[in-house]
Amino acid sequence: MNPTIVADVVRVLEAWAPPSLAMEGDRIGLQVGRMDKPVHRVAVALDPYPAVVDEALSAGADLLVTHHALIYRPLHRIDTGTARGRALARALAADLAVFNAHTNLDIAPGGVNDVLAERLGLTNVEILDRIANEQLRKLVVFVPTDHHEAVLQAVCSAGAGHIGAYSHCTFNTPGTGTFLPGEGTKPFIGSPGKLEWTAETRLETVVPERLVEPVIRAMLAAHPYEEVAYDLYPLEIMGKPYGIGRVGQLANPQPLHAFAQTVRDRLGLAHIRYSGRADCVVRRVAVLGGSGGRWVPHALRAGADVLVTSDCDHHTVAEAWQDGLAVVDATHAALERPVLERVAERIREGCGGSVDVWVCAGPEDPFHWV
Repeated sequence: MNPTIVADVVRVLEAWAPPSLAMEGDRIGLQVGRMDKPVHRVAVALDPYPAVVDEALSAGADLLVTHHALIYRPLHRIDTGTARGRALARALAADLAVFNAHTNLDIAPGGVNDVLAERLGLTNVEILDRIANEQLRKLVVFVPTDHHEAVLQAVCSAGAGHIGAYSHCTFNTPGTGTFLPGEGTKPFIGSPGKLEWTAETRLETVVPERLVEPVIRAMLAAHPYEEVAYDLYPLEIMGKPYGIGRVGQLANPQPLHAFAQTVRDRLGLAHIRYSGRADCVVRRVAVLGGSGGRWVPHALRAGADVLVTSDCDHHTVAEAWQDGLAVVDATHAALERPVLERVAERIREGCGGSVDVWVCAGPEDPFHWV
């Protein structure tokens, strides 16, 4: 068995949170290291602070996966007198690969905002602000009748054929295929130099653009022909929506003051701040991990009673409050830390248990309460 390498871990994470979902100008992906480096241990953290890099190295990590970027703004020099410079120098000196998924992980299904919605017990969860729709392709492949089901199962197991809550959605038309094997070929059916007529099925299905490569690989592996005839068409229909933030219902409505305490407790904070009438009833909640003040208008349009986010300034909160939207302002780190265990789980499962993965215990939140 080939050893797991950085590229394998990256494939797992980018299948979940594709780079195409990242917001414009974001800095994501492998920032230090090389894709072919063998990986035995993976550390997961929110920020690549020097203490986090040290912890990862002390524990023998080959790869550090973070949410926030080690290199965000263009570097003109590496100043080892700064925290970022020290972290970068230590990673380079120890050949520690450093990878990050930021807004693509915020937007991805099951990412930062879905984990936050789960943590707060929201139901009937929807996207707060749609950013894009998944691009779709139509795959058409011609299969000999006796291998039709095997190819169908292969492409659908690889991610093709999903429409809403339904899987294995295909259309299948019987017909007759012809081919004339040339000199030096080894046809599955027929003989070189002789025109062959064979019963085939035209199998067609829809494929998300991000899954085209694995679906085609699965199709080719299951198909018996030496040369497979297939077509791939772009589709104009809108696929699955993707967006930032989530909005959902509280299973048990609470007064705002009690809801703020619930947020505090479930995020493991000592204190929390909120705006709005303490006795107003919270039924519908918008959440946005990280700095979410500019999504106040979206929360209002979505009918939310409160927006749970961080880094809000006085004027944003004051205007939201007067427009009827309460704001619960937690710390940036507290809102995003819950996703780290999910990241670790994804890596473990995606790599088949071939790597040891843990969430760093190092410093994350720069704020302390007194």
